[in-house]
Amino acid sequence: MSTTKQTQEEKILGMVKKVLTDVAKDTFVRPGIKHPLSENTILGIRDCLSLITAREMELAKEQGRDMNKRPRFIDEPNQNVVVPLTNFKSEKQD
Repeated sequence: MSTTKQTQEEKILGMVKKVLTDVAKDTFVRPGIKHPLSENTILGIRDCLSLITAREMELAKEQGRDMNKRPRFIDEPNQNVVVPLTNFKSEKQD
């Protein structure tokens, strides 16, 4: 885990993002049923989430942080392979 402290802007962006996604989850309806939110409101939520994500990426880039926060399963194979170079023995041929 990163030990960098979140800025006030990052906290605000995170909270707004959480609230908007909670609204989307709470108002979910099955296909074919009229959605309680207007199409304009739905598009506005999408646009806000896109702007929030873009700003989060800008802030992370400015601070030199990686934005690859994809969750990993315990049994998921590691994609990195470490090859120790100090354990190789050189073979001398006479």
